[in-house]
Amino acid sequence: MAGGVAGGVAADVVSAGLLANLAILVLAGFVGFAVISKVPNTLHTPLMSGTNAIHGIVLLGGLVVLGRLPDPSALDAVILVVAIVFGTINVVGGFLVTDRMLGMFKTKRDPARVDETRAQGRGR
Repeated sequence: MAGGVAGGVAADVVSAGLLANLAILVLAGFVGFAVISKVPNTLHTPLMSGTNAIHGIVLLGGLVVLGRLPDPSALDAVILVVAIVFGTINVVGGFLVTDRMLGMFKTKRDPARVDETRAQGRGR
């Protein structure tokens, strides 16, 4: 009978921990939405650069976890691979968008002036 009581206590601890983790996840979602919705449009791309760095860490963590699991179940492996793929898409896409945004701030070269500097031997 003692085994049944210990099993019940362990199940209660697991469900309490799971409930606490789910509550934290939901609250983090609400806080994230509240913070991001108040950010002006001009700051969204620089913030995305910062989140690229965070997603790079998440991506590395997924690779480490996938490599260190001694005997992952099929479900664990699929979830980790999907997380790694989505993290990779987010990192690459974020850097492409950031590069495009930074390209908007580059000055355009005047073709006539470029030809003139080449003729004088000062340009490329």
